[in-house]
Amino acid sequence: MTVKPTHVLSPHVPVPALPAEGLIGVIAPAGPAPLDTDKATAWMRARGYALRIFPGVYEKEGYLAGSDERRLADLHAAFADPEVDAIICLRGGYGTPRLLDRIDYDLLSRNAKPFVGYSDITALHLAISRYAGFVTFHGPLLNADLLGDKEPPTVTSFFAMLRGQLKAGSVLSHPVAYPLTTVEPGVAHGRLLGGNLAMIASTLGTPYEIDVEGVILLIEDINEPLYRIDRLLTQMRLAGKLAKLRGVLVGDVAGVDVAALNRLLKQTFEPLRIPVLSGWRSGHCDPNLTLPMGALVRLDAGKKELMLEQDVVTR
Repeated sequence: MTVKPTHVLSPHVPVPALPAEGLIGVIAPAGPAPLDTDKATAWMRARGYALRIFPGVYEKEGYLAGSDERRLADLHAAFADPEVDAIICLRGGYGTPRLLDRIDYDLLSRNAKPFVGYSDITALHLAISRYAGFVTFHGPLLNADLLGDKEPPTVTSFFAMLRGQLKAGSVLSHPVAYPLTTVEPGVAHGRLLGGNLAMIASTLGTPYEIDVEGVILLIEDINEPLYRIDRLLTQMRLAGKLAKLRGVLVGDVAGVDVAALNRLLKQTFEPLRIPVLSGWRSGHCDPNLTLPMGALVRLDAGKKELMLEQDVVTR
């Protein structure tokens, strides 16, 4: 089965590629975490890159990395800084939704560059997709992933995507050690968008909710038992957010029995007759592969294949 587009989607704007010997900005728009600055600097230097660490990275206000004002200022400053070639988030946690209605999306659009993170950072991916229209990257966080000695595909996927080694027509590599499951076969073309399921659901009913028209939905989560995954998917269904999807790519759903999860996915998506591929190593997992949010892709769930249909960075 091939899901044919009901209308042509325009691609999100690709961002400038991360250059060799570039400068990577580090911000903390969500929760706090201690950063070993020397370790981070040495890790990036060994790969040819320098770091610019913005002030809020070193701050903490309870469960937030600094005040809303500080975290917002760092987000704006990192995008506005012409020397910063890409931005990576320190960690997830919670905090990014508090910023959404205060972000200068025109500033971000004028200074589009690779922006990377996952988990709570999902809120920023959705908002940037809707209001700034450029490709962002669901990928590793600095502390938990890059400095956390995760399996090599985490790093190779990150740099391959940001450096522009993957072009339109590239099939994204997935480690053979982690088998994928075809929940529903078929082929779909659409814009890849989503991230953390709980965060996606939390934005429903707001101006920052996911625009699902023509979308291949990415979902992942952690610390949510199966009944809560069911609740979140049901909430999205009742909100009308599943009926317009072209396909679903399921990342890691940590802590949930895989067979039980796939049964739930089949119950949820079989009536929609769209392709569903489960088990992609993205999210709170090791390795954690980088995916381009807002980019046009082709999902072949039967062949267990995801292919880029546009360049996601420009050189």
